[in-house]
Amino acid sequence: MSAMEIPGGILVLGIGNLLWADEGFGVRVVEALNEGYLFPEAVTLMDGGTQGMFLLPHVTEARSLLILDAINFGLEPGELRLIRDGDVPQYLGAKKISMHQTGFQEVLASADLLGRMPERLALVGVQPRRLDDYGGSLRPDMKERIPGAVAMAIGVLETWGVCAKPRGASPTGPEHTGPRALSIERYEERPE
Repeated sequence: MSAMEIPGGILVLGIGNLLWADEGFGVRVVEALNEGYLFPEAVTLMDGGTQGMFLLPHVTEARSLLILDAINFGLEPGELRLIRDGDVPQYLGAKKISMHQTGFQEVLASADLLGRMPERLALVGVQPRRLDDYGGSLRPDMKERIPGAVAMAIGVLETWGVCAKPRGASPTGPEHTGPRALSIERYEERPE
């Protein structure tokens, strides 16, 4: 089945907080995907930031969900992991910043309770080095892991029938368009 045949399509969701060091990894990876590739209409790239439950409508509308995030796997900093389907952990997000911040596990649990969980799930996660540096950016070794995370994400999408075209390559067919804006509020075409 191709991406175009998937009702509801595919949501590629980068989550994390750019203001807390390596916590912003998932957002940086979705930005890199947006900058480097063109995708079929059925694929939506989204910077989910720390929107928590506001992401629920987007998650429940997706047939397939690829999550990009910094995850505390208990591994060496910078190690990437790919987790699929039922093995995607219920707790997503390496650290809650406050007691009021909803973790992504609550979004998935809510989608499940509504009976509208995406049929396919995948998580590309990195073990963060540092999270408690407010105002800091990704550590250099985390920045170096972005291309590997992008490659893993492209690999997952290929198994789901998506043909991502590198920017600069000539896209074929009407299904490849510019990426959608990285916003949960509205989607619009970005100028090249």
